[in-house]
Parts: sequence; structure tokens; C-alpha cells
Amino acid sequence: MYISAVWAHTSEMKELTVTDARARLAEVVDEARVRHDPVYLTRRGQRVAAVIDADDLDRLIEAAEDLADLEAARLARAEIADGGTIPWEQVKADLGLA
Repeated sequence: MYISAVWAHTSEMKELTVTDARARLAEVVDEARVRHDPVYLTRRGQRVAAVIDADDLDRLIEAAEDLADLEAARLARAEIADGGTIPWEQVKADLGLA
């Protein structure tokens, strides 16, 4: 059963039950792939999963990794600003290289 009344030719996000998605899996995958809009799957009225184009997912993962890198860099700069650095000579000595 489609929860969204509009399926084709709109940018409205779509939802359908897991049971309906199972019966129409090829159509659901094609819809997500061609339109680049996720299709949300529901169970008992709650969203439980989404079908999304693989390339779109790769881009989302890459963007999330980029954001995580930016946050790590921000934290590192804050640590440096708070005097959280170790002199190179101490690092070498700690590693037995001095």
C-alpha cells in the first residue's frame, strides 16, 4: 500500500510498506535509481529502511567522511591552541630515536 498519493513526476518523498516493496522490488529500485529520490519503507507506519541509488549513497558517505575529517581537524587545531603539543625532541626520545 502506497502511503504517498503521488508516485510519478513529483519530488515528493515516497513511502510504501515493506510488503508492497517486496512485491514491487524492481520498480522500487528503478524509481530510486532513476529519480535519485529515496523510497522509504515502512512497517506498522514507521520508517524502517530506505532504497537509495548506489551512486547517491556513495556521495553521501563521502560527504559524511569529509565532515568527520573537518571536525577532526577542528579539534586538532583547538588542542594545539590549548598547548597540547609535544616537542619533536621528546617524541624522538619517547620512541627511542634520540
